[in-house]
Amino acid sequence: MSRHLIDDVTVGWDDLGTDLLDDAPPALVTALTGGEHWPSRTLDHLITPDGSPPVRMSVTDTTADEQDMQWGYVLHKEGVEVISLLHEDIGPIVSWSTDPRTAFNDHPAAWSSLDSPPAMRASRGRQPQSAPAAAPAKAGTPRPAARR
Repeated sequence: MSRHLIDDVTVGWDDLGTDLLDDAPPALVTALTGGEHWPSRTLDHLITPDGSPPVRMSVTDTTADEQDMQWGYVLHKEGVEVISLLHEDIGPIVSWSTDPRTAFNDHPAAWSSLDSPPAMRASRGRQPQSAPAAAPAKAGTPRPAARR
């Protein structure tokens, strides 16, 4: 995951696609994407104001405010740390083994570094309901771009 998301991209991502799910069980891919497949797309056609080649953004405590960043993600061996930059300097870690169909509270204040990730899990007897983002994409309907 870290190779795909960080090492193999020159500048950044325009859209993360289903190629992130290449090694996932087919039933899970269908549940998350409705059977649709699309590739990730990098930011390839950027033009800087001075004409210099674009470079990756370096996000620090200082530049996060300047770049209007609201969320930060740090990849760890045990999972992804989710940081609400509006409320915290660190965040809880979501384990890599977490079912990707799990619904999470998306309010930034819920992502406290002192608490577990704010998951809203379905009962064990049934599978989690698909979130709107996991609904099947309709042909010709553009997908919303990921917030950066």
